[in-house]
This record gives sequence, C-alpha cells and structure tokens, in this order.
Amino acid sequence: MISYPRQTPDDETATPQPAPEEHIAPAPRVSVQAFCETVETAAAVQSAGEDRRLGKAHLKIQMGGMAAAIEAYRSAPTPNVIILETDIRSDILAGLDHLATVCDAGTRVIVIGRVNDVTLYRELVRRGVSDYVIAPVAPIKVVASICGLFSAPEARAVGRVIAVVGAKGGVGASTIAHNVAWAIARDLALDSVVADLDLAFGTAGLDYNQDPPQGIADAVFSPDRIDTAFIDRLLSKCTDHLSLLAAPATLERVYDFGSEAFDSIFDTLRTTMPCIVLDVPHQWSGWTKRALVSADDILIVAAPDLANLRNAKNMYDLLKASRPNDRPPLYCLNQVGVPKRPEINASEFAKAIESQPVVSIPFDPQMFGSAANNGQMIAEVSTGHRTTDMFLQIAQRLTGRGETKKPKGSFLAPFLEKLRTK
Repeated sequence: MISYPRQTPDDETATPQPAPEEHIAPAPRVSVQAFCETVETAAAVQSAGEDRRLGKAHLKIQMGGMAAAIEAYRSAPTPNVIILETDIRSDILAGLDHLATVCDAGTRVIVIGRVNDVTLYRELVRRGVSDYVIAPVAPIKVVASICGLFSAPEARAVGRVIAVVGAKGGVGASTIAHNVAWAIARDLALDSVVADLDLAFGTAGLDYNQDPPQGIADAVFSPDRIDTAFIDRLLSKCTDHLSLLAAPATLERVYDFGSEAFDSIFDTLRTTMPCIVLDVPHQWSGWTKRALVSADDILIVAAPDLANLRNAKNMYDLLKASRPNDRPPLYCLNQVGVPKRPEINASEFAKAIESQPVVSIPFDPQMFGSAANNGQMIAEVSTGHRTTDMFLQIAQRLTGRGETKKPKGSFLAPFLEKLRTK
C-alpha cells in the first residue's frame, strides 16, 4: 500500500522536522488529500498549501480523520499523498490496517498525531507510513513533510534559488547580482549559475566578458527540449565555480511570456546547481512575480530616494505576505553618497520598511565604471575594496552561510611572521 518510509531517527524520537530556515526543495506536481479532525490542523494544512513550495501540488482538505479517509477510498482512487490526523493510539494502527485494504500501491501516508512515542513511530514505519508529525502542527512542518517525500536527503541542499531585483530601473541591481554571484562562487566555493532574465537588455554577458552563442532564450523558446543535458550546453563557463545562462540582449524578438514560462528552466537548474542567482529585470508581470515569489531568497536593490523607498516597501510587503513560511526579503541600498544629491538615509528606509538594509553601498563611479567597461567584477579590479567585503556579506546572508571565522592572532604573530620570511 504505502512505500518508501522515512528512516527512524537516531535519538529514538518521532521524526524531527527541519527548522524554518532550513532549505526545503519544492514538491513536484502531485495530488495531496488531507483528512483532519480539528479545525486547527485543517487551517495549518490549508496554509501549507498556499506555500510557494507546494505551488505545483493539488491539495484537497476534508474533515473526519481516519474514518472519512477509509470511506472515501472505498470507491475512489487514492492520491499521491494522504495526510491523516488522529489522536488515539489504537485508532492509528487499526485504522492504517483498514486503510491498507483500500489504498492503491505507491500512495504515501503522513500521519499527524498527538502521541509522542518511539514505539508507536516504529510501528508506523513497519506499516509503511512515510512520516509522523506531532500535533499541534505548524504550516512549515506540513510543507517540509510533503516536500521531503520527493527529495532525497542528500539532495536537500541542492538548488537554492536567489532572486535579485531593483526597486527602480537604473539602481544597479544587475551589477550587484553579478558581483554577489561571483562572491558565492569564489569566496564560498559554491557552484553557481547566473540566469540573466532581461532577455532584451541583459548585461551579464558584458559584466563577465562573455559572448556565448546560446543562452536562456534558446531554452525559453524550446520548452519541449529542456533537460539537464540541454541546459548544460547553454551554460557559459565564467570561473571554476561560476556559470552563466546569458540573455541574447537583442531586439529581433518580442519577449512576452506566460507566468510559467521559466518554470521548467528553474526546475532543471535546481537539479544540477547548488545555487542559482536570478537577475530579474525591473518590470512587473506574471512571470517576474512568479520568479520572485518562488525563489528561496530575495534581495531588493534600492537607491536612496523617495521613489525607491516607495517601490521597495511595496515589493517587500507583497513578497513577505506571499511567502509567510519564508524569511522576509533582504534589501540593500546602492549608489549612496552622490555629491550634492539629497538622499533618504538608511534609518528612514529601515523605519518605513521595518527592516534594516543588509548593506549600504557607496557611490563610486570610478570603480564601478572601470569594472563595467573592462568586463570585470569589483573583486577583480580591487580585491581589498570595501565594496568587495559588502558583496561577500550579502552572499553570506543570502546563502545562509555565516562569516568565515579567522584564527585569533597572538602577540608573537609579528615575530613569527618575520622568522618565516627569513
């Protein structure tokens, strides 16, 4: 009846659930039916169904628990996943034995119960239950449980999507996206790909000094050909750890897309790349909103003026509300300190958005202009420049990786260094 049970935890307790900050891979297109006994659990499952990671899953919720499930499947085929809520130990085991007689092979079952006992957990695993969750259950626990059924444990950390978007045109969001991706690849040694989604005017090819004959346009206009081998052929190698899915930056075509146009591209990249950085153009359409909402982490880039403040707050509030089980978007200020230009300072931004900017990047036209004209990153132009450290700081925040701790020096360090040179 039910296949692929989860492993028993080493500490002999019920299956632990990942913390909200842990990366959870999205679920594929599956059908899920939940049979709840309490309105609290039904509400949690309903909220989970609205999570971006279950965006492809079809979820149906009914009340009645185990008895309703058994009755429902007497004459109807079972879905890919059944969620059952029950709070009496004897009813769980007896009900599962009865349910096995009406379930289709391959159906996976998640049980939500209130008995926290390892012996019960082992009995559930022996009967083929895929996961056991202790009530009361939070929406993110339901999301993690369903998604965990379709991702191997060793693949959990693969395919983290980071979306970078500007609050207004011309704020340097693409430049920041490309430099942050460079820091992720070089300093964090994480294999990464930059996907330039501005097909008409993208600058990633220029910034990385690449001119590939193929890129993301070949994929989006050939949806039937998309697989890992096809995407690999479209990637341009920038460094050992960084690849580019370049935009054509030509105007021969009109780039009007449906909201799901890039889904298969992102799904394929997730299976092969630990980190995908999306350079999202400043426009508001179905596919750009979908790309932002479905990303694992978001960075909004804003300049210190009123229009950017308004737009950044609108984007921040909408994305935060659309992703209730994710951490809020991050934002940074760019081009700070333009001579003789009145600016809104970081504290005013923080007060309006109710969140502090990750960094405030100073206006440095000489440095950024030289890098752009030479097809280089800021770190290549000046390794020790303070902006290079800011890009690394952003990269660490977006990937969830803490700062690399440097060993503490001692008062003998200068003398030892002199001895080494001798």
